[in-house]
Amino acid sequence: MTTVIERIKQAAGELDEQALARMAVNRIEIRAGALGEIPGYLETKGFRGVVLAADAHTYEAAGKTLQASLERSGIAAALSKIKPNAAGDVIADEASIIQLILEIQRSSAQAVLAVGGGTIHDLARYAAYTKGIPFLSVPTSASVDGFNSKGAPIIVRGEKKTILAIGPDAIFADLDVLVKAPPALAAAGFGDMLGKYTSLFDWRFGALTAGEPYLKAAEDVTRAALLQCVKQAGLIARKQEEGIHTLIRSLIESGLAMLLFGQSHPASGAEHHLSHYWEMEYIRLGRRQLLHGAKVGAACAEISKLYHRLAEEDFGRQSGAKPTVAAHWDVIKQAIRQIPRDGELRELLRTVSGPVSTEELSVHPELLARSLREAHLIRPERYTLLHARNVAVADA
Repeated sequence: MTTVIERIKQAAGELDEQALARMAVNRIEIRAGALGEIPGYLETKGFRGVVLAADAHTYEAAGKTLQASLERSGIAAALSKIKPNAAGDVIADEASIIQLILEIQRSSAQAVLAVGGGTIHDLARYAAYTKGIPFLSVPTSASVDGFNSKGAPIIVRGEKKTILAIGPDAIFADLDVLVKAPPALAAAGFGDMLGKYTSLFDWRFGALTAGEPYLKAAEDVTRAALLQCVKQAGLIARKQEEGIHTLIRSLIESGLAMLLFGQSHPASGAEHHLSHYWEMEYIRLGRRQLLHGAKVGAACAEISKLYHRLAEEDFGRQSGAKPTVAAHWDVIKQAIRQIPRDGELRELLRTVSGPVSTEELSVHPELLARSLREAHLIRPERYTLLHARNVAVADA
Protein backbone atom coordinates (compact mmCIF):
# COMPACT_ATOMS: atom_id res chain seq x y z
CA MET A 1 0.00 0.00 0.00
CA THR A 2 1.31 3.47 -0.89
CA THR A 3 2.28 5.42 2.21
CA VAL A 4 1.27 9.04 2.80
CA ILE A 5 4.84 10.21 2.18
CA GLU A 6 5.14 8.19 -1.04
CA ARG A 7 1.83 9.57 -2.31
CA ILE A 8 2.94 13.14 -1.60
CA LYS A 9 6.26 12.60 -3.36
CA GLN A 10 4.45 11.18 -6.38
CA ALA A 11 2.11 14.18 -6.44
CA ALA A 12 5.04 16.56 -6.02
CA GLY A 13 6.66 15.26 -9.20
CA GLU A 14 10.14 16.37 -10.12
CA LEU A 15 11.34 18.48 -7.21
CA ASP A 16 14.88 18.84 -5.96
CA GLU A 17 16.10 16.90 -2.94
CA GLN A 18 16.14 20.03 -0.81
CA ALA A 19 12.40 20.55 -1.30
CA LEU A 20 11.61 16.90 -0.56
CA ALA A 21 13.90 16.96 2.50
CA ARG A 22 11.73 19.69 4.05
CA MET A 23 8.95 17.10 4.35
CA ALA A 24 11.18 14.68 6.25
CA VAL A 25 9.08 12.61 8.66
CA ASN A 26 10.59 9.24 9.49
CA ARG A 27 7.30 7.43 9.85
CA ILE A 28 3.56 8.08 9.56
CA GLU A 29 1.17 5.49 10.97
CA ILE A 30 -2.56 6.06 10.41
CA ARG A 31 -4.40 2.96 11.56
CA ALA A 32 -6.18 1.30 14.44
CA GLY A 33 -3.69 0.30 17.12
CA ALA A 34 -0.99 2.77 16.08
CA LEU A 35 -0.29 3.62 19.74
CA GLY A 36 1.13 0.14 20.18
CA GLU A 37 3.88 0.87 17.66
CA ILE A 38 5.39 3.75 19.64
CA PRO A 39 7.49 1.81 22.21
CA GLY A 40 9.20 -0.19 19.45
CA TYR A 41 9.87 2.96 17.46
CA LEU A 42 11.46 4.67 20.46
CA GLU A 43 13.59 1.58 21.12
CA THR A 44 14.93 1.64 17.55
CA LYS A 45 15.96 5.25 18.17
CA GLY A 46 17.66 4.35 21.44
CA PHE A 47 15.40 6.59 23.53
CA ARG A 48 15.11 5.43 27.15
CA GLY A 49 13.34 8.44 28.62
CA VAL A 50 10.64 10.74 27.21
CA VAL A 51 8.14 13.36 28.32
CA LEU A 52 4.46 13.07 27.44
CA ALA A 53 2.88 16.49 26.85
CA ALA A 54 -0.90 16.26 27.31
CA ASP A 55 -3.83 17.97 28.94
CA ALA A 56 -6.38 16.43 31.28
CA HIS A 57 -8.64 15.26 28.43
CA THR A 58 -5.98 13.98 26.05
CA TYR A 59 -4.22 12.15 28.86
CA GLU A 60 -7.41 10.16 29.46
CA ALA A 61 -7.98 9.66 25.72
CA ALA A 62 -4.54 8.22 24.96
CA GLY A 63 -1.83 9.45 27.32
CA LYS A 64 -2.58 7.09 30.17
CA THR A 65 -2.55 4.02 27.92
CA LEU A 66 0.61 5.18 26.16
CA GLN A 67 2.43 5.97 29.40
CA ALA A 68 1.68 2.51 30.79
CA SER A 69 2.77 0.88 27.51
CA LEU A 70 6.05 2.76 27.50
CA GLU A 71 6.84 1.91 31.09
CA ARG A 72 6.12 -1.79 30.47
CA SER A 73 8.71 -1.56 27.69
CA GLY A 74 11.28 -0.11 30.07
CA ILE A 75 11.04 3.46 28.74
CA ALA A 76 10.76 6.13 31.42
CA ALA A 77 7.72 8.27 30.58
CA ALA A 78 7.42 11.48 32.57
CA LEU A 79 4.16 13.41 32.27
CA SER A 80 3.71 17.13 31.78
CA LYS A 81 -0.04 17.65 32.09
CA ILE A 82 -0.44 21.21 30.86
CA LYS A 83 -2.52 23.35 33.19
CA PRO A 84 -5.40 25.48 31.93
CA ASN A 85 -5.41 29.24 32.31
CA ALA A 86 -7.83 31.25 34.46
CA ALA A 87 -10.54 30.91 31.80
CA GLY A 88 -10.19 27.11 31.82
CA ASP A 89 -8.36 26.85 28.49
CA VAL A 90 -5.09 25.10 27.75
CA ILE A 91 -3.25 27.58 25.54
CA ALA A 92 0.21 27.77 23.98
CA ASP A 93 1.58 30.66 26.01
CA GLU A 94 4.72 31.45 28.00
CA ALA A 95 3.50 29.72 31.17
CA SER A 96 2.64 26.46 29.39
CA ILE A 97 5.95 26.41 27.51
CA ILE A 98 7.93 26.91 30.73
CA GLN A 99 5.93 24.14 32.44
CA LEU A 100 6.88 21.69 29.69
CA ILE A 101 10.52 22.80 29.46
CA LEU A 102 10.95 22.40 33.22
CA GLU A 103 9.68 18.80 32.99
CA ILE A 104 12.07 18.06 30.12
CA GLN A 105 14.93 19.42 32.25
CA ARG A 106 13.86 17.56 35.38
CA SER A 107 13.54 14.20 33.63
CA SER A 108 16.48 14.60 31.21
CA ALA A 109 14.11 13.43 28.47
CA GLN A 110 15.48 12.45 25.08
CA ALA A 111 12.24 13.23 23.22
CA VAL A 112 8.83 14.80 23.69
CA LEU A 113 5.58 13.04 22.75
CA ALA A 114 2.76 15.46 21.87
CA VAL A 115 -0.40 13.64 22.95
CA GLY A 116 -3.32 15.84 21.98
CA GLY A 117 -4.47 18.43 19.50
CA GLY A 118 -3.01 21.56 17.98
CA THR A 119 -2.17 23.43 21.19
CA ILE A 120 -0.29 20.49 22.72
CA HIS A 121 1.62 20.04 19.46
CA ASP A 122 2.59 23.72 19.34
CA LEU A 123 3.93 23.52 22.88
CA ALA A 124 5.78 20.26 22.23
CA ARG A 125 7.40 21.39 18.98
CA TYR A 126 8.66 24.64 20.49
CA ALA A 127 9.83 23.13 23.79
CA ALA A 128 11.58 20.28 21.97
CA TYR A 129 13.20 22.75 19.57
CA THR A 130 14.38 24.90 22.48
CA LYS A 131 15.93 21.89 24.23
CA GLY A 132 17.43 20.46 21.04
CA ILE A 133 15.54 17.16 21.14
CA PRO A 134 12.99 15.60 18.75
CA PHE A 135 9.26 15.26 19.24
CA LEU A 136 6.67 12.71 18.13
CA SER A 137 3.11 13.51 17.12
CA VAL A 138 0.31 11.49 18.73
CA PRO A 139 -2.99 13.11 17.69
CA THR A 140 -6.00 12.39 19.87
CA SER A 141 -8.49 13.99 17.47
CA ALA A 142 -8.64 14.87 13.76
CA SER A 143 -9.06 18.53 14.63
CA VAL A 144 -6.27 20.59 12.95
CA ASP A 145 -3.72 20.42 10.14
CA GLY A 146 -0.78 21.51 12.28
CA PHE A 147 0.39 18.12 13.57
CA ASN A 148 3.40 18.09 11.26
CA SER A 149 3.95 21.81 10.97
CA LYS A 150 7.30 23.43 11.77
CA GLY A 151 5.69 26.69 12.86
CA ALA A 152 4.54 27.10 16.44
CA PRO A 153 1.82 29.72 16.96
CA ILE A 154 2.60 30.97 20.48
CA ILE A 155 0.76 33.57 22.55
CA VAL A 156 3.38 36.06 23.76
CA ARG A 157 2.06 38.81 26.04
CA GLY A 158 -1.39 38.33 24.59
CA GLU A 159 -0.33 38.46 20.92
CA LYS A 160 -0.11 35.43 18.65
CA LYS A 161 3.26 34.99 16.98
CA THR A 162 4.20 32.08 14.72
CA ILE A 163 7.72 30.99 15.64
CA LEU A 164 9.81 28.61 13.56
CA ALA A 165 10.47 25.39 15.47
CA ILE A 166 10.61 21.74 14.29
CA GLY A 167 8.32 19.16 12.73
CA PRO A 168 7.78 15.72 14.27
CA ASP A 169 10.13 12.81 13.72
CA ALA A 170 7.09 10.54 13.37
CA ILE A 171 3.28 10.63 13.54
CA PHE A 172 1.21 7.88 15.15
CA ALA A 173 -2.50 8.52 14.49
CA ASP A 174 -4.49 5.74 16.15
CA LEU A 175 -7.96 5.41 14.61
CA ASP A 176 -9.20 3.62 17.75
CA VAL A 177 -8.54 6.89 19.58
CA LEU A 178 -9.60 9.29 16.84
CA VAL A 179 -13.07 7.81 16.24
CA LYS A 180 -13.86 8.20 19.95
CA ALA A 181 -13.00 11.90 20.03
CA PRO A 182 -15.92 14.32 20.56
CA PRO A 183 -17.79 15.03 17.29
CA ALA A 184 -17.08 18.75 17.65
CA LEU A 185 -13.36 18.05 17.19
CA ALA A 186 -13.86 16.19 13.90
CA ALA A 187 -16.15 19.02 12.77
CA ALA A 188 -13.35 21.46 13.63
CA GLY A 189 -10.86 19.45 11.58
CA PHE A 190 -13.28 19.52 8.67
CA GLY A 191 -13.62 23.30 9.10
CA ASP A 192 -9.84 23.67 9.03
CA MET A 193 -9.78 21.75 5.73
CA LEU A 194 -12.60 23.87 4.23
CA GLY A 195 -10.46 26.92 4.92
CA LYS A 196 -8.15 25.74 2.11
CA TYR A 197 -10.67 27.04 -0.43
CA THR A 198 -9.81 30.61 0.53
CA SER A 199 -6.20 30.06 1.64
CA LEU A 200 -5.30 28.58 -1.76
CA PHE A 201 -6.98 31.52 -3.47
CA ASP A 202 -5.14 34.05 -1.29
CA TRP A 203 -1.82 32.32 -1.93
CA ARG A 204 -2.31 32.52 -5.69
CA PHE A 205 -3.49 36.13 -5.32
CA GLY A 206 -0.33 37.08 -3.41
CA ALA A 207 1.85 35.34 -5.99
CA LEU A 208 0.16 37.17 -8.88
CA THR A 209 -0.02 40.63 -7.36
CA ALA A 210 2.88 40.84 -4.88
CA GLY A 211 5.43 38.35 -6.16
CA GLU A 212 5.04 36.03 -3.17
CA PRO A 213 6.73 32.63 -3.59
CA TYR A 214 4.56 29.87 -5.01
CA LEU A 215 4.87 26.11 -5.58
CA LYS A 216 2.24 24.37 -7.71
CA ALA A 217 3.07 20.94 -6.28
CA ALA A 218 2.13 22.15 -2.78
CA GLU A 219 -1.11 23.63 -4.10
CA ASP A 220 -1.97 20.37 -5.88
CA VAL A 221 -1.37 18.29 -2.74
CA THR A 222 -3.48 20.65 -0.62
CA ARG A 223 -6.35 20.83 -3.11
CA ALA A 224 -6.47 17.06 -3.54
CA ALA A 225 -6.65 16.61 0.24
CA LEU A 226 -9.40 19.24 0.48
CA LEU A 227 -11.55 17.68 -2.26
CA GLN A 228 -11.19 14.19 -0.84
CA CYS A 229 -12.31 15.50 2.53
CA VAL A 230 -15.37 17.24 1.05
CA LYS A 231 -16.24 14.06 -0.87
CA GLN A 232 -16.32 12.09 2.38
CA ALA A 233 -18.19 14.65 4.47
CA GLY A 234 -21.03 12.20 5.18
CA LEU A 235 -18.69 9.50 6.49
CA ILE A 236 -16.88 12.06 8.61
CA ALA A 237 -20.21 13.24 10.03
CA ARG A 238 -21.11 9.66 11.02
CA LYS A 239 -17.62 9.21 12.55
CA GLN A 240 -17.10 6.06 10.52
CA GLU A 241 -13.52 4.83 10.51
CA GLU A 242 -13.14 5.40 6.76
CA GLY A 243 -14.27 9.00 7.10
CA ILE A 244 -12.04 9.75 10.09
CA HIS A 245 -9.13 8.08 8.29
CA THR A 246 -9.72 10.38 5.30
CA LEU A 247 -9.98 13.43 7.54
CA ILE A 248 -6.79 12.80 9.53
CA ARG A 249 -4.91 11.83 6.36
CA SER A 250 -6.08 15.02 4.63
CA LEU A 251 -5.01 17.13 7.61
CA ILE A 252 -1.59 15.47 7.66
CA GLU A 253 -1.21 15.87 3.89
CA SER A 254 -2.07 19.56 4.23
CA GLY A 255 0.69 19.80 6.82
CA LEU A 256 3.11 18.01 4.50
CA ALA A 257 2.26 20.45 1.70
CA MET A 258 3.28 23.30 4.01
CA LEU A 259 6.55 21.51 4.75
CA LEU A 260 7.10 20.91 1.04
CA PHE A 261 6.69 24.62 0.33
CA GLY A 262 8.49 25.71 3.49
CA GLN A 263 5.81 28.17 4.66
CA SER A 264 2.13 28.07 5.67
CA HIS A 265 0.72 29.81 2.55
CA PRO A 266 -1.06 26.70 1.16
CA ALA A 267 -3.20 26.33 4.26
CA SER A 268 -3.45 29.76 5.84
CA GLY A 269 -4.96 32.87 4.30
CA ALA A 270 -7.41 35.57 5.36
CA GLU A 271 -9.70 32.99 7.00
CA HIS A 272 -6.89 32.10 9.44
CA HIS A 273 -6.13 35.76 10.06
CA LEU A 274 -9.75 36.28 11.16
CA SER A 275 -9.51 33.21 13.42
CA HIS A 276 -6.30 34.45 15.04
CA TYR A 277 -7.78 37.91 15.52
CA TRP A 278 -10.78 36.46 17.36
CA GLU A 279 -8.51 34.28 19.47
CA MET A 280 -6.42 37.23 20.65
CA GLU A 281 -9.57 39.21 21.43
CA TYR A 282 -10.94 36.34 23.54
CA ILE A 283 -7.65 36.08 25.44
CA ARG A 284 -7.68 39.82 26.07
CA LEU A 285 -11.22 39.60 27.45
CA GLY A 286 -10.54 36.44 29.47
CA ARG A 287 -13.18 34.47 27.56
CA ARG A 288 -13.14 30.74 26.87
CA GLN A 289 -11.54 29.91 23.55
CA LEU A 290 -13.35 28.56 20.49
CA LEU A 291 -12.02 25.56 18.58
CA HIS A 292 -9.52 26.67 15.95
CA GLY A 293 -11.09 24.72 13.08
CA ALA A 294 -14.60 25.85 14.04
CA LYS A 295 -13.43 29.46 13.74
CA VAL A 296 -11.63 28.79 10.46
CA GLY A 297 -14.71 27.16 8.92
CA ALA A 298 -16.99 30.07 9.83
CA ALA A 299 -14.31 32.59 8.82
CA CYS A 300 -13.90 30.88 5.44
CA ALA A 301 -17.61 31.41 4.77
CA GLU A 302 -17.30 35.10 5.69
CA ILE A 303 -14.24 35.56 3.47
CA SER A 304 -15.97 33.78 0.60
CA LYS A 305 -18.95 36.11 0.94
CA LEU A 306 -16.66 39.17 0.93
CA TYR A 307 -14.55 37.99 -2.03
CA HIS A 308 -17.57 37.15 -4.18
CA ARG A 309 -18.95 40.61 -3.40
CA LEU A 310 -15.65 42.22 -4.40
CA ALA A 311 -15.77 40.29 -7.68
CA GLU A 312 -19.32 41.46 -8.33
CA GLU A 313 -18.32 45.05 -7.53
CA ASP A 314 -15.32 44.75 -9.89
CA PHE A 315 -12.97 45.80 -7.09
CA GLY A 316 -9.88 45.30 -9.25
CA ARG A 317 -10.97 47.98 -11.69
CA GLN A 318 -11.65 50.58 -9.00
CA SER A 319 -9.23 53.46 -8.55
CA GLY A 320 -8.06 52.27 -5.12
CA ALA A 321 -6.91 48.87 -6.35
CA LYS A 322 -3.17 48.23 -6.62
CA PRO A 323 -1.95 48.30 -10.27
CA THR A 324 -0.91 44.65 -10.11
CA VAL A 325 -4.39 43.72 -8.92
CA ALA A 326 -5.94 45.59 -11.84
CA ALA A 327 -3.52 43.96 -14.27
CA HIS A 328 -4.54 40.47 -13.20
CA TRP A 329 -8.16 41.19 -12.34
CA ASP A 330 -9.74 38.93 -14.97
CA VAL A 331 -7.71 35.96 -13.72
CA ILE A 332 -8.46 36.87 -10.10
CA LYS A 333 -12.21 37.10 -10.76
CA GLN A 334 -12.15 33.67 -12.38
CA ALA A 335 -10.33 32.26 -9.35
CA ILE A 336 -12.91 33.78 -7.00
CA ARG A 337 -15.65 31.99 -8.95
CA GLN A 338 -13.93 28.69 -8.08
CA ILE A 339 -14.44 29.37 -4.34
CA PRO A 340 -17.77 27.89 -3.20
CA ARG A 341 -20.30 30.52 -2.17
CA ASP A 342 -20.72 31.08 1.55
CA GLY A 343 -24.07 29.26 1.53
CA GLU A 344 -22.48 26.12 0.08
CA LEU A 345 -19.67 26.24 2.62
CA ARG A 346 -22.18 26.60 5.45
CA GLU A 347 -24.10 23.57 4.18
CA LEU A 348 -20.90 21.51 4.22
CA LEU A 349 -20.24 22.63 7.79
CA ARG A 350 -23.82 21.75 8.69
CA THR A 351 -23.28 18.25 7.26
CA VAL A 352 -20.66 17.52 9.93
CA SER A 353 -22.68 19.33 12.64
CA GLY A 354 -20.15 22.13 12.94
CA PRO A 355 -21.02 25.78 13.60
CA VAL A 356 -21.92 27.39 10.28
CA SER A 357 -21.71 31.07 11.16
CA THR A 358 -20.14 33.61 13.47
CA GLU A 359 -23.56 33.91 15.13
CA GLU A 360 -23.46 30.23 16.10
CA LEU A 361 -19.94 30.76 17.43
CA SER A 362 -21.17 33.78 19.42
CA VAL A 363 -18.62 36.01 17.72
CA HIS A 364 -20.13 39.46 18.20
CA PRO A 365 -21.02 41.33 14.97
CA GLU A 366 -18.78 44.23 16.03
CA LEU A 367 -15.83 41.85 16.45
CA LEU A 368 -16.51 40.32 13.04
CA ALA A 369 -16.67 43.76 11.40
CA ARG A 370 -13.49 44.89 13.16
CA SER A 371 -11.62 41.72 12.21
CA LEU A 372 -12.60 42.17 8.55
CA ARG A 373 -10.98 45.61 8.74
CA GLU A 374 -7.90 44.75 10.80
CA ALA A 375 -7.07 41.01 10.72
CA HIS A 376 -4.68 41.40 7.77
CA LEU A 377 -2.36 43.26 10.18
CA ILE A 378 -1.66 39.98 11.98
CA ARG A 379 0.43 38.85 8.99
CA PRO A 380 1.10 42.11 7.13
CA GLU A 381 3.72 40.43 4.95
CA ARG A 382 0.99 38.23 3.41
CA TYR A 383 -0.78 40.01 0.56
CA THR A 384 -4.28 38.57 0.62
CA LEU A 385 -7.30 40.02 -1.14
CA LEU A 386 -8.53 41.08 2.31
CA HIS A 387 -5.26 42.99 2.73
CA ALA A 388 -5.63 44.61 -0.70
CA ARG A 389 -9.21 45.62 -0.02
CA ASN A 390 -8.42 47.12 3.40
CA VAL A 391 -5.48 49.13 2.06
CA ALA A 392 -7.69 50.46 -0.74
CA VAL A 393 -10.40 51.46 1.76
CA ALA A 394 -7.84 53.16 4.03
CA ASP A 395 -6.39 55.12 1.10
CA ALA A 396 -9.77 56.19 -0.23
